[in-house]
Amino acid sequence: MRKILGTLRDKWTLVKRESEIADVGFLILRVIVLGGGYGWLAYSELSEENIRVFSSILKYFITYCVSIYLLLFFKFEKKRAIYVLSLAFDLSFVYLLTKYSGGFNSNFFIGFYLLTALHSFYYGYLFGLAVAVISTVTYMFSGNFDFATLHWTDFSLRVSFLFLIALPLGLLSEKLRRDKEEIESLNRELLESIDELRKLQHKLIQAEKLSALGRLTADIAHEIRNPLTAIGGFARRLEKRVQEGTKEEEYAKLIASEVERLERILRDVLSFSREAKYHLNYEDINDVAEESLKAYIELCREQGIDIKMELTPGLPKILMDKDQVIQAINNLVINAIDAMPQGGTLTVKTRMEERNYINYVVFDIIDTGTGIPEEKLERLFEPFYSTKHVGHGTGLGLSICKKIMDEHRGFIKVSSTVGKGSVFSLYFPYVPAGEAFKTQCWEHNKCGVDKAGDGEEKTCPAYPNYGRICWAVAGTFCEGKARGMFAQKIGDCRKCEFFIRVVEKKDL
Repeated sequence: MRKILGTLRDKWTLVKRESEIADVGFLILRVIVLGGGYGWLAYSELSEENIRVFSSILKYFITYCVSIYLLLFFKFEKKRAIYVLSLAFDLSFVYLLTKYSGGFNSNFFIGFYLLTALHSFYYGYLFGLAVAVISTVTYMFSGNFDFATLHWTDFSLRVSFLFLIALPLGLLSEKLRRDKEEIESLNRELLESIDELRKLQHKLIQAEKLSALGRLTADIAHEIRNPLTAIGGFARRLEKRVQEGTKEEEYAKLIASEVERLERILRDVLSFSREAKYHLNYEDINDVAEESLKAYIELCREQGIDIKMELTPGLPKILMDKDQVIQAINNLVINAIDAMPQGGTLTVKTRMEERNYINYVVFDIIDTGTGIPEEKLERLFEPFYSTKHVGHGTGLGLSICKKIMDEHRGFIKVSSTVGKGSVFSLYFPYVPAGEAFKTQCWEHNKCGVDKAGDGEEKTCPAYPNYGRICWAVAGTFCEGKARGMFAQKIGDCRKCEFFIRVVEKKDL
């Protein structure tokens, strides 16, 4: 019993949630028809026989209405089909009323107008016109085609009003439905935009926090560096002066090694916090890969690591600061080597991949090491976060890699399986040199970004080299949405005329 009551309660909740004004209107009209019908029987001067006939017709109306609404209750998701079924019964009901109250001379023919109007408004003008045709035929049958009692001009006038009702109401319904769908679509887009703006705000706050942290750590690093250099220098002098094999020598060596570790940390902190000056040139990623790995061939051999290079020939040259990219690759290679203490395979691949309607040159570093747990992947690029043991690394290597990729308008992806290894992929956007002579986004949109000042004011990330792929480096498809705050102010890049002209029409 409880299960049945629970099911009925769930059905009632669904009906209340999904009901529209039209559904309530249909119900109210049926109640009015029922009340009006019995009121007419009570106060009209009808014979006993006619009262019995019309009472039977009203009982028929009650029976099929109850059946229809029971069916609606249990199958509310199919209400449009059920209303079509109810139309057949409603037409038969009006037919019976008209037929037994005088045929063509009956005033109940107005019921055909009501049915045509309701269904035109609910289903549209095509369905309304079909109802008008069916109503016309039904009306002719209800009058037994007795045109002697009704002149053909009067009949034509009554029928024409059916179509005059169906067409404008149906067209109005179609327009209202389109407007409603458009409003619902705009509401969805608005909610998505608000959600996107919240995420953007969070990322901007995080970016500002990191910027403040970077300035603070840079100031601290500079203050620490001078006394640290002095301590290291004195420790190395002491190491040379003290007697070999004594505790003093051991202490001096320990101080010197710890100073070196602190100096490495400071270098990483300064690399992360300073505003580096990037000098972009068109470079071959394969040459950069070979140059980067030269320094690690011997180290990998000592640790039993095989190096595989799968470099795709003929890749286009990409805009990069060679020294910065080598630093990013070196950080990833060192991490890969550290992840394989028992040996393994280090694979370096270069390839092309199309994402977000542009081509990327991709640099993959694949290891067969211990892997990274999924719950730690999201925090990998946070400053000072490290999966290594305490004392191994500074936790800034991947943060520096991400910063370098951000400055190259690319991004870094990572996938990892515990016990099988990890894949770090650097995505560099490919901008053909010839694109510089075509219309840029700021020229087409006249946003004035090329006139931005050089003080505190920041220019759009697409300027000056990425004006033909702005949607991927500073807009909707930008992997780092905090970087794409300019385009976020105007919304979805897919609606931007520049994007449509370049990506879809390809005529700009």
